[in-house]
Amino acid sequence: MSRDFVLDELTLSVVTPMYNEREAVDHFVARLRPVLDGLGVTYEVVAVDDGSRDETVARLLELRQDWPALRVIKLRRNVGHQSALAAGLKSARGAYVVSIDADLQDPPETIGDMLEKARSENLDVVYGVRSDRSTDTSFKRNTAGVYYWLMRKLVGPHLSDQAGDFRLMSRVVVDTLNDLQEQQPVYRLVVPSLGFASGEVAYVRAERVAGETKYPLHKMIKLSVDSVTSFSAAPLRVATWLGLVTFMVCLGLVVSGIAAWGFGVTVPGWTSLYIAVLLLGAVQLICLGLLGEYVGRIYAATQNRPRFLVAFDTDEQEPMSTKPEIVSLETAAVPTQLATHR
Repeated sequence: MSRDFVLDELTLSVVTPMYNEREAVDHFVARLRPVLDGLGVTYEVVAVDDGSRDETVARLLELRQDWPALRVIKLRRNVGHQSALAAGLKSARGAYVVSIDADLQDPPETIGDMLEKARSENLDVVYGVRSDRSTDTSFKRNTAGVYYWLMRKLVGPHLSDQAGDFRLMSRVVVDTLNDLQEQQPVYRLVVPSLGFASGEVAYVRAERVAGETKYPLHKMIKLSVDSVTSFSAAPLRVATWLGLVTFMVCLGLVVSGIAAWGFGVTVPGWTSLYIAVLLLGAVQLICLGLLGEYVGRIYAATQNRPRFLVAFDTDEQEPMSTKPEIVSLETAAVPTQLATHR
């Protein structure tokens, strides 16, 4: 049973970034829809296609014919998971917003527990925390442990080492995130840093239901770099300390060289010269690389280019066979009525 309702009555938005998830879409919808229908609240599901090259969008549009609460937003190109998530948060209209991936490693059945906990304890954020990651490879568990250990050193002890991007947020948190001007936000770090009242719901992480992981090694490395450089100037301070240590080492080499000359035991000394040049060159390149990373981000911020462009939004316009109009979520008009299920 569906009905029209005023925008303010929309209780829950579920935001799902998708990239080449054709094999997982049907499984995801089959699990998610009964859960949301059983909550007894008005809801929408915002599926953000991050420039997929398979039939993800076509299948979503087919499913939408039988499920009007499913809203499909297609981005013009692949912009990455965090930017696609940002597009979904910009568009979501619910009093509470849940972000979840389509691979079903995070169970949709936990959404009800998150919503209940947020309401009963008056929380603004409820994190889905993995109590068991045995389905992940040993390499992924170990690298994730190192990542969260490092992030807690930079961000603070309030960051959970088992919380990813599966979380529920209130409207005030989502509005705060949407007002941020960061070009490359890492929400698993940004959300805890805001200091809103939060809680946790534990769950067992499952295996990916279909398809391949969208976070291979090179993307994990990129996420780590973005996390560090977007959230802390610590690498620049590390560069300073590297420079001081190198200076002390070189000062020691100078003293040993003068002593050897004084005792008349000087030799051609190409080895020490070779090591000193390599050491100085390596440290200088590291420092220049770190500095360049920050300068590059400043440059990108001054350009102020949009992080994403929307090809179409099924709640704004139905997809057409002709080239759709470029629409940015920042300026898109928000309709005052929305049809959904409860």
